[in-house]
Amino acid sequence: MTTAETSQLRARRRARARLSNGLAYAVLIVIALIMLYPFYWTVITSLEPTGSVYDPKLLPNGVSGRNYSAVINGTSVPFWRMFVNSVVICTLGVTLSVTLAALAAYPLAKMRFPGRDLIFYAILALVVLPNEAGLIVNFVTTRKLGLLEQHAGAFGPLLNMVSQYAAIVLPSLASIVGLFLIRQAYLSVPLELIEAARIDGAKELTIWRRVMLPLAAPTIAAFAILEFVAFWNSFLWARILPLDPQMLPLSAGLLELSGTFSTNSRAVMAGTVITIIPILVVFAFGQRYFMKGLEGAVKG
Repeated sequence: MTTAETSQLRARRRARARLSNGLAYAVLIVIALIMLYPFYWTVITSLEPTGSVYDPKLLPNGVSGRNYSAVINGTSVPFWRMFVNSVVICTLGVTLSVTLAALAAYPLAKMRFPGRDLIFYAILALVVLPNEAGLIVNFVTTRKLGLLEQHAGAFGPLLNMVSQYAAIVLPSLASIVGLFLIRQAYLSVPLELIEAARIDGAKELTIWRRVMLPLAAPTIAAFAILEFVAFWNSFLWARILPLDPQMLPLSAGLLELSGTFSTNSRAVMAGTVITIIPILVVFAFGQRYFMKGLEGAVKG
């Protein structure tokens, strides 16, 4: 084959590669637009002062901050109290669930004992059960623990607040997905590092804290982002519990904007947009760790 023929062949291959890449990007752009349009429609509808709510549109029929003001400063829902509730619930939930998953994954990954793999696969099998399957059991357990009781006395309001936060957070602390992800990350840690630490006299908790956690940090960060999204969006469980309306998280409390006989749909959409913003911010700042963590867990 001559030099000219080789150059022509390479040019045709590059042209085919550019064409296939262009088609792939075109398909991905169409899919992205289809997926993003509902959120875009929610945003522009929340900005409209008047007009039909259910008409598809590309631009809003006017722009006004009245709907956002109605949510933040309105009397229908205690917005800032619910925002604080969501922050407290997310802080407690993410901290405790990540700690429990990181601790439980270590013996299942690096410690040897009879039935280790059987225990792990038995736990993993529970993934097939839907979350709704545990609602009744969790509700009964929460009531048996006294977390739904009203306390009297000088410290009654404080105890009620703590117990209701605990009622929301406790049933979601054990995460099978987090256990799986972190265990996979632990499996990628060389056993020689652990053996060297044990020879130096390090205890298991010291090995976990000084060796395993730093090496599995990207996966732990990815799991923390997933847990933040889950706790921030906690809706169904918070609505099932007989909580004080002042103790509802933001995503569940916004349902109060829907009345029995009328609903301020634009205010609901404004509240939805406000609820989504913290998730977008957290994911924007943690995207690098999120992708790196999931990649490390899959490779492990």
